[in-house]
Amino acid sequence: MTPAILASLQGREIRRFAPGEVILREGESTGCLYFLVSGAVEVLKNDVPVALSSQPGVVFGEMAVLLGTAHTATVRALRDCEFHVVENPREFLKSSPDWCLHVCELLARRLDSLNHYLVDVKRQFEGNDHLAMVDEVLEALLHRQPRDRVRPSPSTIHHGELPG
Repeated sequence: MTPAILASLQGREIRRFAPGEVILREGESTGCLYFLVSGAVEVLKNDVPVALSSQPGVVFGEMAVLLGTAHTATVRALRDCEFHVVENPREFLKSSPDWCLHVCELLARRLDSLNHYLVDVKRQFEGNDHLAMVDEVLEALLHRQPRDRVRPSPSTIHHGELPG
């Protein structure tokens, strides 16, 4: 993250959070992007810590914005934190190729880390039958399509009917 790109957020609202405060709560929606200026946070999924971050410019809330869903994880301050807050994030990303690319790169790094982790788990448990679940997770990650593109129309859904 170059200081110049973070400086491009100057003039936007800054929100401050004390240690222990929740910035984003899993299952809720803020409709905002949060760009870390200073401090440190932990990310929790189902109340399980999954990541720590203190890198200025790291963004939170992007998955909810891009997927049009509630937040997929909780982000909590570990130290005093400051965030640039971007309201109307879809318009912001559409009008700012540098920030859109930054978010894409961040998501790609997270996905790459997850893939490396799953491959490592698979290697550790190689030869165990219960590891088929990891194959299913990898397959889903690589080929998952947005729900609105794969959901058939109501007229083609057969509720409890056997194919003829």
